Amino acid sequence: MSRAYPAQSPVPRRLRATHLRIIGCEACPRLRSYCREVAQTRRAAFRDEVYWGRPVPGFGDARARLLVLGLAPAAHGANRTGRVFTGDGVNGSGDFLMRAMMAGGFVNRATSHRTDDGLVLTDAYIAAAVRCAPPDNTPLPSEVQTCLAHLEAELAALPDIGLVVVLGRIAYDAYRRLLARRSARLPAAPFAHGHFVDASATGMPSVLQSYHPSRQNTHTGRLTDAMLAAVFLDARRRIDEAR
Repeated sequence: MSRAYPAQSPVPRRLRATHLRIIGCEACPRLRSYCREVAQTRRAAFRDEVYWGRPVPGFGDARARLLVLGLAPAAHGANRTGRVFTGDGVNGSGDFLMRAMMAGGFVNRATSHRTDDGLVLTDAYIAAAVRCAPPDNTPLPSEVQTCLAHLEAELAALPDIGLVVVLGRIAYDAYRRLLARRSARLPAAPFAHGHFVDASATGMPSVLQSYHPSRQNTHTGRLTDAMLAAVFLDARRRIDEAR
């Protein structure tokens, strides 16, 4: 590979192997074609940069107890930088998420612009339901299904995860599908911001639901800084009480 993937050190061997399998995945031709096209044409503001242009693995603390599950890389964000929720611009989804996670003590800085910015996650790991940027930010159901294998592999390499914060309905549905693959099902529950879904009976991590920090949600006031921070404060309380 011409460019190393932006992992947070240290990365245990099993997790690193999982990352490399994700990066090399070619299972969804539509997504791979779109990511390569974006990486070649680039946005004018980034015309001098070399885009990542490949599937994006998760990022964070290998001993995390909290998994944050988003939707997919942004075409000119993580598809450019190679790190989830990174490079979406000032006050983009990455910054919005980091501010909230910082409130819960999960990150050391409130911005996520570059892979060399010094961002460190503590007790948290961030991944996406789909690992390639989809056209119009909308993956096909079949693409979400295909990507479940990567989420399953990362979870298997992160043995301490006890809680999942899902960012948006697609992420929630992806996690539900993953549990179904393991013959486990979440209790019937509607999707609602801040709602807790107890999965303890399944032997899998329980879920906190949140709206996704997309500009569509944050710029309209559907999701505010205080609302998202409250989710991560709740997450902190729950994982600390579970010790």
